Amino acid sequence: MTREFQASKPIYIQIADHLSSQIVRGEIKPGEKLPSVREMAIVSGVNPNTVQRTYSEMERMGIVETKRGQGTFVIQNEEIVDSLKTQLQREIIDRFVQSMRGLGLSEEDITEGLKQYLRGEQDGR
Repeated sequence: MTREFQASKPIYIQIADHLSSQIVRGEIKPGEKLPSVREMAIVSGVNPNTVQRTYSEMERMGIVETKRGQGTFVIQNEEIVDSLKTQLQREIIDRFVQSMRGLGLSEEDITEGLKQYLRGEQDGR
């Protein structure tokens, strides 16, 4: 997962976003153990303190839980995973709409453009 991080957003938040997306897509299942802080730091190419902050933030959000002496696990609660999915969806839509409005597009322009895009996607483009 060693990757390029955006300068505009804290690295620990970017790692949390990446893990959250993996959880929502089902790549990381509820109840599954996350890599240790040290392992995740090596894979991500960041300081272990950054990963610890990521895990702490995700725990504060109710996405993961730390079991003393065992590690950090994805919460076994489908409602929380569904809520996370809805939250991520809203954030993506918000960024999209703000970008389109920044181009001066109306609501009608945005929805029509999206409909055309989705129709093209269904046609195999």
